[in-house]
Amino acid sequence: MKRQVRKAIFPVAGLGTRFLPATKSIPKEIMTLVDRPLIQYAIDEARAAGIEEFIFVTSRGKSALEDYFDSAPQLEESLHKKGKTDLLAELEKSDMPSGAIAYVRQREPKGLGHAVWCGRRLLGDEPFAVLLPDDVIAAEKPCLQQMVEAYQDTGGCMVAAMEVPQDKTSSYGILDVSEDDGRLARVKRMVEKPKAEDAPSNLAVIGRYILNPAVMDNLDKHKTGAGGEIQLTDAIAEEIDKSGVYGLRFDGQRYDCGSKAGFLQATVAFGLSRPDLQDEFGEFLRSYFPARAAAE
Repeated sequence: MKRQVRKAIFPVAGLGTRFLPATKSIPKEIMTLVDRPLIQYAIDEARAAGIEEFIFVTSRGKSALEDYFDSAPQLEESLHKKGKTDLLAELEKSDMPSGAIAYVRQREPKGLGHAVWCGRRLLGDEPFAVLLPDDVIAAEKPCLQQMVEAYQDTGGCMVAAMEVPQDKTSSYGILDVSEDDGRLARVKRMVEKPKAEDAPSNLAVIGRYILNPAVMDNLDKHKTGAGGEIQLTDAIAEEIDKSGVYGLRFDGQRYDCGSKAGFLQATVAFGLSRPDLQDEFGEFLRSYFPARAAAE
């Protein structure tokens, strides 16, 4: 039987302090990667995977995020009168039909698990996806779509996984696996942000998940974990011996746009991939680095 994943949660309540002072006035998720905000990349990926209902977990100061997905009649009329059909087409990508997006508030920052739990009443008894907009993934086939396809065979819970340097394991949830065919791994244990010497592997969970409804029951217990927060990893781990948990090594390149360095790396990569920018931008990069080396 096909397991349909129709709903997705986007935890976007964070303050984005690593990008101050910019995030003093705009949500981090609205910061643009080339000419699209981070949240648009996540929405596009979710749409490609068949997601129909989008649940945003927000906080105070996120009104610009909500406005982004609303219609802009005055702007649309102006573009139409000027015959700028290409820009109208780009604008349409940010349009969402009435009722497709719901917003819930996370009043206190109690961790990712708590943020996901805040969307519980909108899910019903069906599997759901979670996407973290900070993780932008460039892939020929969108990451969540790869996961949905693999999920048809596995059921249970699934996380996107990638190998990280051993000294970086303390920044991730890390998987200990019992079976591994090089792409799909069956998980026997999950450890949240272990020290390098304690990590069971270097296979890390990144910001894409497909979860069964039982995870919400686990989050209902409000157990705290690493950092004194309610960890999503812990709630997923409770399903290992029940429905099963799987890690999918996705095809694609992940950029950590929650860090300044990662955001800049993504900007360069996405800029060079754009036909309308790659020649001029590429020429600048080619001329910049020899000039810098000579100056040093």
